[in-house]
Amino acid sequence: MDALFFLIRLLARQRSIGIQAVFILAALIGGCAQVTEGPLRKEGPLVFPSPPDEARFVHERTIYSSADIVPDTDESGLRRALTGESRSGEGLAKPYAVAVHRGRIFMSDSVERFVRVFDVAAGKHFRIGEDEPGRLAKPLGIDVDATGNLYVADITQKAVMIYSRDGEFLRKIGGGKEFDRLTSVTVESSGERLYVVDIGGVDSENHRVRVFDAVSGKHLQDIGKRGSGPGEFNLPRDLAIGKDGRLYVVDGGNFRVQVFDRSGRYLQTFGAVGRQLGSFARPKEIATDREGNLYVVDTAFGNFQIFSPDGELLLFIGDRSERDGPAKYMLPSGIYVDEDGRIYMVDQWFRKLDVFRPVRLKADEGFLVYRAAAKK
Repeated sequence: MDALFFLIRLLARQRSIGIQAVFILAALIGGCAQVTEGPLRKEGPLVFPSPPDEARFVHERTIYSSADIVPDTDESGLRRALTGESRSGEGLAKPYAVAVHRGRIFMSDSVERFVRVFDVAAGKHFRIGEDEPGRLAKPLGIDVDATGNLYVADITQKAVMIYSRDGEFLRKIGGGKEFDRLTSVTVESSGERLYVVDIGGVDSENHRVRVFDAVSGKHLQDIGKRGSGPGEFNLPRDLAIGKDGRLYVVDGGNFRVQVFDRSGRYLQTFGAVGRQLGSFARPKEIATDREGNLYVVDTAFGNFQIFSPDGELLLFIGDRSERDGPAKYMLPSGIYVDEDGRIYMVDQWFRKLDVFRPVRLKADEGFLVYRAAAKK
């Protein structure tokens, strides 16, 4: 602004411009300055639900590649400053499912044929399942136990591949005629039992959940059969373990979630086909939090809905969109809730992972915080 008024004084000294013109110019500049110098309106964080309702979750970050996780170095930062290069990293090809253990994010990629690992706390990135033994063919659903062991449902190999937290191959379950078309795997936090969803298919009657001893691989029982009645499935998609060991199964072709106890006894059902909130159009994956609340992805709606343990709708997050953005989805698939209550949502179309933080949790709290610098 000092430069602008200096220009006015300079013009005033010139005989070619009158004093009235100077005042008019000053008024115009002053009017413009009043707009540009005022504080710019800053949009607040994206929260859910939106005001005036009390916020419960905030969009914290979106991950597209390893560049969003691995810290920049002084050398690479200087090089980009001199060359004008943009920062790049290993991106996601076709992510499907996500699981998280103490700040380490595991994401299956059905096109790349491995599990990509983003260790946020350590600021590093690596892959699991590229080499023998334990090479993956087409990984889909994944899960982790309390120690961080990784369980991967490989639809091509018709097996569950099991790795240590750092990617060492431990063992596999299946690989023969145990499954028609497995899509997801869920393990008890204790690492005792393994629940594998066999989606079956149009020509198969094996629409079921198969239960195994997660250590020995021994088959323990099956839950469900093909049908539309209580305890029956039509194209089941995923399973989550809630409070008291309850099993929540996404029954995709019947547009509902069915609830069983740990022994496989049917308890109840919630949801139905429809376009209104609380209903389902194309339900896919499911997750639970420590309170037992349920998070169900609906690919057709482009969102996930949050239910109480008894199936009461509490909240929904996300919108279907052809343009990418926070909480905007075209082909959502995987979902997970970590130890701190952060929600992780995968979108295959936009090749991204959205992270939502509970508002009660500060940004620098919990496991999903880069801590490598503090350890030096």
